[in-house]
Amino acid sequence: MPRILLAEDDEIMRITVQDRLAKHSWDVDAVANGLDAAERLRQGNYHLVISDIRMPGLDGLELLELVRTTSPFTDIIMMTAYGSVDDAIGCLKKGAADYILKPFNMDDLVIRVNRILEMQNIRARCSSLEESCREMHSEMIGDCGVMREVHSFIRQVAPTDSTILIRGETGTGKELAAAAIHKNSRRADKPFVRINCAAIPEGLIESELFGHERGAFTGAHARKPGRFEMADGGTLLLDEIGELPLPLQAKLLRVLQENQYERVGGIGTVTVDIRLLCATARDLEAAMEKGTFRQDLYFRLNVIPLVMPPLRERKDDIPLLTNHFLHEFSIKRGAAVEISDEAVQCLVAYDFPGNVRELKNILERASVLAPEGVITPSDLPRELISPAGEVGGDSFVLADGVARAEKRLIVKALARTGGKRAEAAGLLGISRKNLWEKMKLHRISCNSSQGL
Repeated sequence: MPRILLAEDDEIMRITVQDRLAKHSWDVDAVANGLDAAERLRQGNYHLVISDIRMPGLDGLELLELVRTTSPFTDIIMMTAYGSVDDAIGCLKKGAADYILKPFNMDDLVIRVNRILEMQNIRARCSSLEESCREMHSEMIGDCGVMREVHSFIRQVAPTDSTILIRGETGTGKELAAAAIHKNSRRADKPFVRINCAAIPEGLIESELFGHERGAFTGAHARKPGRFEMADGGTLLLDEIGELPLPLQAKLLRVLQENQYERVGGIGTVTVDIRLLCATARDLEAAMEKGTFRQDLYFRLNVIPLVMPPLRERKDDIPLLTNHFLHEFSIKRGAAVEISDEAVQCLVAYDFPGNVRELKNILERASVLAPEGVITPSDLPRELISPAGEVGGDSFVLADGVARAEKRLIVKALARTGGKRAEAAGLLGISRKNLWEKMKLHRISCNSSQGL
């Protein structure tokens, strides 16, 4: 719900405007002077400030300057009964979103507020789109031997129109590899369209891929182009191709062979010219044995195979990736985030079953929790900290090893249950009282499980 701050020293005007704005489901806070408005701005965020220019303590122009410096994404409408054209121009030059003269029509004010909030929504959507574009065109980070081979392979195959099957574990950067192939191809100035076959319900995936005609099914009120049509002349990435339902696999095979298809509910043939890239983390050979993936389609897709290496096979790139992600987080938050050498060693020693995506998530979480802007081993999840760093970590005494293992299991159980002791005790097969005693013995708090 949009939040609006109203600053008006005239009580009748303040109550009238607040009541009218509140009828539109906007959350409106009203104050009688600029000083109270400044305090509200320090306490919370507002989408819009509506302020009178002449107020005691802190006038509207001073409040405008405060908003511009402390809350740049908040817009402000200035109100006055003593205005002129020059005053209006001056306010707009100083950053006001709008300027309105008293007395004004309440419907006019509502229209202005609606327009400003809609523009904020458009700016947010544009920002999201720009971010998606930046991610799509992000370069693959890595300079170790295996990544140099990947870069060389992409430069070699990108100029062709051959179908490429990109394989690798989750989080290894298969989409980035596909984007790099498109960027270095002869179709680089044409569309690059992506679709995740696992993220779309089975009943909708055919329409998403091939489009539909008006009236093809309930809710199909107009003709809609599919991803193949949108990618015409460019590149189409079918991510998680192993999740494509069998009936659509047959239709996809025909498209690859003939470059033609029909929209859902249509009889006309659509001809397309695309370069197809596919990506999957599934074992397609095992899927073929189970009968969930067509053998003929597999051979048609696997023209040029590209395997993305897991992060555990390119640990020399972890410091480089770490610096890249921390630089990215620092820019987004406007505050520098660093990492200690000891923390980097913990990252390098870890195998990262979630690969680069897991590394990025861990660093993002640590960068938020790091109290001094420097990530240390204590800011990392427990499984990343070397057992040798714990008390008694080098001991060969059986009791010490049992104690360490017991502590790790308790912490994992608490993490699995979100800190709920009764459920954690059930997982561990002990009583709640026994769990509480062991937590006290090992100095475990429920909050410590959040690091896992």
